[in-house]
Order: sequence, then structure tokens, then C-alpha cells
Amino acid sequence: LLSDTVGFIRKLPHHLIESFKSTLDEVRESDILLHVVDIAHSNYEEHIHTVNETLKGMKIGDKPTLLIFNKIDLYRKRYFDDFLDPQTRTELEENLMQNLKHQFEVDNIFISAQEKENIEVLKQQLKRIVEKQYQIRYPYQVKTW
Repeated sequence: LLSDTVGFIRKLPHHLIESFKSTLDEVRESDILLHVVDIAHSNYEEHIHTVNETLKGMKIGDKPTLLIFNKIDLYRKRYFDDFLDPQTRTELEENLMQNLKHQFEVDNIFISAQEKENIEVLKQQLKRIVEKQYQIRYPYQVKTW
């Protein structure tokens, strides 16, 4: 089951915050969190922190999480020079991914949903996470899928 929650918005009125948190109760029942972030947004790091603090406040920050940075195509257009050679561009992206992994302490992946970039890689990474969770939960029933 995949469930989408509404985006996190800072500085909501108090009565909306409570309603908003009630919509997140289903997150407590999840096995894996797929945290999708618009990496092309200028405040994407603040958005990540807001989500993480909300989850921590709800005592659900300990679930396996995959941080999915969407819109990598727009990020490249905004921050990478058109004259960069492909190898340098790849190195910059790998460095960014490693820095973000270290900063947020979870696995991450860059995708472009619109361009369908890295969608298969995302599926494989998600499959590995699900298999690992299955092995933890059902250690005597492990089969290779």
C-alpha cells in the first residue's frame, strides 16, 4: 500500500496543525517512508528538516526511509553550467548525493519523474529495502524473490 500525505507547510494556524497531524497517523502504520523532496526548490533542505522534525515530534522518525530527490532535471538546469563535460557533471552529482546522505543520514536517490530518469533504479532500491524489512520481520521465511 502506498499512501501520499499532503505536503508539510510551516506556520499553519493551530487548528489546522492538529487536523494535519491527524492525516499523518497512517504514517505510524507504514513499514517504509518514501520522503520525496523537490531538489530544484531553493529551500529544499529546510523542507527536509521540517518533515523530519514533524516525524520526530510524532515519534515516527525511526522507520526505514528513502529520501527521493525529484526534479533533478530542473536542478541541473538551474545549477550546472551547460559547458560542463558529462564526467564532471556526474562527479558533482555523486558528491552532492554523498553530502546529502551524510547530512540527513538516510539513503537517497535523484530522480526526474517527468523525464522518467532513474525510475528503474528507484524501483530496485525500494525492492532491496522491502526485502531487508521482510528478512527482519520473517527471518525463517526468507526466499529470494
